[in-house]
Amino acid sequence: MRHGAVSSGAIALLLTACTVSGGGAAESVSPSPTRSAEASPSAIVATATPSTPSTPTPTPRPDPPVAASDPDTLASQMVSAERAIRDPGVTGADLAWFGHLQQLTYRRLAASPELHDTVLAAVPADLKAAATANADATADLRATVVPGPDLPAAWRIVEPASIDDLARYYRDAEAEFGVPWSYLAAIHLVETRMGRIRGTSTAGAQGPMQFIPATWARYGEGDINSDRDSIRAAARYLRANGAPGNMANALFRHNQSQRYVRAVTAYAEVMRADPDAYRGYYHWQVYYLTTHGDILLPVGYGR
Repeated sequence: MRHGAVSSGAIALLLTACTVSGGGAAESVSPSPTRSAEASPSAIVATATPSTPSTPTPTPRPDPPVAASDPDTLASQMVSAERAIRDPGVTGADLAWFGHLQQLTYRRLAASPELHDTVLAAVPADLKAAATANADATADLRATVVPGPDLPAAWRIVEPASIDDLARYYRDAEAEFGVPWSYLAAIHLVETRMGRIRGTSTAGAQGPMQFIPATWARYGEGDINSDRDSIRAAARYLRANGAPGNMANALFRHNQSQRYVRAVTAYAEVMRADPDAYRGYYHWQVYYLTTHGDILLPVGYGR
């Protein structure tokens, strides 16, 4: 992992940092990046609107979801998303949509800090700790970003491994090295959005957990681009640097930024308190913060 370098994923992913910078946007992109739009109140969640008294017709959802700008609607979206990802009956495309909406509500709050207290005050008590942790972590990572004018030419965005496969890799690494699975998942989320980003950072970091080659040579086994192998190597590295007894030190050795340490810890502790939170994080997408605003980099970008 990087010693003292700003993480290509931590900044690049969570808030789309500019760690891969200096190049122009990829010339051939399919599908195209998507600029985040302002929300209208009708974009909160899918509801049922009856076309006749006996035939309800669902209201179409915006795809991708759109986070609201007014605090009341944004709070409603946040609560709806947090409830949905904890509902075992919400699966498939519905779960993916609500996970994406969840991400966007926290991005909106980080971009509009004047809404922070009003929105979180409207969140019910049973969700307030998780919502506050998510909001503060997203804001911490956004604060590390210096937006640039261009999209990352060196990145490819791919489908992640399945939600169940990744969960198994985290749990297996915890069993082998004693590092809590939730911390491995949080690092994976922040570094490469669960493996969605492929490409070498300007610091030379590679793979889904972002190792520089020298650190991989010491702690890695197998393929640096393999989720399983990279997750195991991260657990081995963290254990060598004080985990699980001193997770803060281990994370700081990975990335010497207190904002990074706080953000990873926040996401990890949300999952430790409620493992279902992983269902939402898994569906967070790759956004890149530029001087033109937030840009969604969909699967297929950079190919």
